[in-house]
Amino acid sequence: MRAFRFRPIPFVATVLLVALGISLGQWQDRRATGKIAVQEQINAGAHAAPLALDTAPVVAASAEHRKVTATGEFVAGWPILLDNRPQEGKGPGFYLLMPMRLAGTDMHVLVARGWLPRPAGAAGLKPSFDTPSGTVTVSGVARGTLGKVMQLGSAPPVKPGAILQNIEVAQFAQASGLQLQPFFIEQTDPVQPGEQLVRDWPAPSLGVEKHQGYAFQWYALAVMALLFFVITGFRRGPKPDQ
Repeated sequence: MRAFRFRPIPFVATVLLVALGISLGQWQDRRATGKIAVQEQINAGAHAAPLALDTAPVVAASAEHRKVTATGEFVAGWPILLDNRPQEGKGPGFYLLMPMRLAGTDMHVLVARGWLPRPAGAAGLKPSFDTPSGTVTVSGVARGTLGKVMQLGSAPPVKPGAILQNIEVAQFAQASGLQLQPFFIEQTDPVQPGEQLVRDWPAPSLGVEKHQGYAFQWYALAVMALLFFVITGFRRGPKPDQ
C-alpha cells in the first residue's frame, strides 16, 4: 500500500514555487486588465466627437486616442524625422514630425504628418517633403507617444531637421521653446496629389493576449509544483507479512 510521506525541504520549495506562480500570474492579469482598459479608451475615442483644439491647454488624458482637429500654420523651420519606422510593404523610413501654431494663439501642437521612405544612397540622407503654407486645418488622432525604437548610442540633440530615434513632447518643448499641447496628432487627412507622405498609422500594440498567456503559464507552474509535491510524496510502504 502507499502512504504519504511529508518532506520538509520539498514542501518549502513547493510553497515558494506556488507563491511565485500565483504572484506572477496575478501581475500579468493586472497588466492585461490595464491593457483592456486602454483598448476600451481607444474604442471610446474612435466614436467620440472630434475635439477642436484652441487656445486652451488640453489635459493629455482627456485627449488621448480621441479624434482631434487643429487649425493653424506649420512651423516650417522645425521639422523632425523619426528614424527606423517601417511601413508595411514599403521598407524602412521616417515619421515626419512638425509643430503647428494654433490660429490666434502662441499654443502649438506636434503633428506627425506621415511616413516618408528612406532615400536610396548613403546613410544620413533626408527625404524631401513639402510644407503647406498659410493657415490649414488638420485632422487626426491624439497620441501620447509615437512609439519607441531601440536607441543605439547616445541620442543626438533635438534641433531643426534632426534625425532621431525617439522623441517626447516635453523634450521638443524644451529644445524649441514652444508652448505645446501635451500630445501628438497622427494626421489622418487624405494625402494631397504629389505628396510622398503615407498616413497608414499602425494601431497601438497592446498585447492583451500575450499577458493573458503569460498569466496562464504562471498559474500552470503553481499547479504543477503542487501536484508534483503530492504525487512524489506517496511512497510504497513495506509489504505486509505473508
